[in-house]
Amino acid sequence: MKKQTQQGSTATKWILIGISFLFLLVMLVVPLFEVIYRSLKDGWELYLSALTAEYTLSALKVTFIAAITALIVNTFFGVVAAWLVTKFDFRGKNVLMTLIDIPFSVSPVIAGLAYIMTFGRTGWAAPFIEWINDTFGTDIALVFSVPGVALATIFVTFPFVSREIIPVLTAQGRDEETAAALMGASGLTIFRKITFPHMKWGLLYGMILCAARAFGEFGAVYAVSKARGKTFTLPLEIDALYMAGSSDSITQAFAISSLLAGLAVIMLILKNIVEHYGKRNDI
Repeated sequence: MKKQTQQGSTATKWILIGISFLFLLVMLVVPLFEVIYRSLKDGWELYLSALTAEYTLSALKVTFIAAITALIVNTFFGVVAAWLVTKFDFRGKNVLMTLIDIPFSVSPVIAGLAYIMTFGRTGWAAPFIEWINDTFGTDIALVFSVPGVALATIFVTFPFVSREIIPVLTAQGRDEETAAALMGASGLTIFRKITFPHMKWGLLYGMILCAARAFGEFGAVYAVSKARGKTFTLPLEIDALYMAGSSDSITQAFAISSLLAGLAVIMLILKNIVEHYGKRNDI
């Protein structure tokens, strides 16, 4: 009876493994290979020309500007928010943690439209922006511009860093910080010597997730972007080329898609490296 049970468990295990690998093959591996095949089927010349086209380089530049801006802002916010909610007690803590999770539940397109209704020509903040431009001679535009793309990217990515740090600091507790404070250590010293060493791997992991999400964002950026070659990111450029419908433009769309896939692979490698060193550090 015991032997039959073991055989049944082994069979169940291999069936589940087979289903998992089949699912990954159909849903991930085959589509990625299709992207690579379609991008290279007309030769390296067209592939390289698609990657070095003016619109592609502009979209790559805007993508990196938005991703780096979101990474810097969300890293700062994530560290501050995680430190606040795990090391201090205050009224409204649960409200703050709920607000952090809003981008997980709100459609990115809605977020983009919200920015338009806030900072666009008919938005409530438009008179204030116009006053700044008139007073200081500036030309600030927070929608249909690169800053608008960066703002939309910040919105959809800001939970990732804080949500990776909060569980780490919660598990750490407050005993070490409390002891250091009683011994006369300053807040900055406590953070640098005690808090940060515990959170550094979670911070790096969250930063990688934030950057990966920023590179692939479409919906929110689509709402606040306007001109191809000026405010388009790589996902928008791929959509524009594919919707053009010609054979060359579709091939170019797949070529740029392979570039995004390459960035995703790099993010995955970095993620695994951070996970490896993080687990080894815990041990």
